[in-house]
Amino acid sequence: MTTSNEYRNIGPADFRQAISLGKHKGNTSGYCPGYVQCNLVILPSEAAKDFKRFCDLNPKPCPILAESPTAGDFSLPSLGDIDIRSDLPSYRVFKNGMLKKELTDIKAIWNDELVAFAIGCSFSFEEALLLDGLEIRNISAGTNVPMYITNIECKPAGSFSGKMVVSMRPFSESDAKRAIHISGKFPSVHGSPIHVGNPEKIGIVSLDYPDFGDPVSLSVDETPLFWACGVTPQVALQNAKLPFAITHTPGCMLMTDLRNSELAVS
Repeated sequence: MTTSNEYRNIGPADFRQAISLGKHKGNTSGYCPGYVQCNLVILPSEAAKDFKRFCDLNPKPCPILAESPTAGDFSLPSLGDIDIRSDLPSYRVFKNGMLKKELTDIKAIWNDELVAFAIGCSFSFEEALLLDGLEIRNISAGTNVPMYITNIECKPAGSFSGKMVVSMRPFSESDAKRAIHISGKFPSVHGSPIHVGNPEKIGIVSLDYPDFGDPVSLSVDETPLFWACGVTPQVALQNAKLPFAITHTPGCMLMTDLRNSELAVS
């Protein structure tokens, strides 16, 4: 996917408009500094209660920031003037747990029984890390953050279950301590890492082959830090084998009008 650097520092409403007009395509990491980005899950209303319970039982990977006011409502007023059918760069459509296609607009397949959930994203604490002078390797490289399916089981709810997905960012030992401390101030967007160091201990065989996103380089003096990731619901959705569901394409997030600073806690 291509990205459009000319839209990197515009406001979130203008950025969403650029997306809906097809002027920006690809991942959203590093865009609209200062504003919260969200993962997206859309599913039939009869599955919404169990999905919400799944998120409540697994708050590290699945922190809900907003949900549809009513079934069929494609707005998320608490996050801005948003049309979730067209304001993300790319969507994934699942049928019976299988990924069927990716779309840049879902207006043609929207219906009045659908409920949307906006889930917190690690891009929010990335900004705080950058402001503290830390390098975020995937942003420096202009790639999507690497994400991996682990051997960590989420707590099930109804038909929803599965392994936790994590995102990885490498740091030197001293920088890792700062990254852990800073991200811990953002519990509503995954908080501090769930694992530091040897990836094999959480079931990751090789960092060179992420399940989602792109690999990044690690130098010999760097340690990988793993954060719970909002792509986790995609694994749970596949296991639930719902007749129909929609998510964001990993890395292609919903940009909101909510400021990252509003999510920080002392």
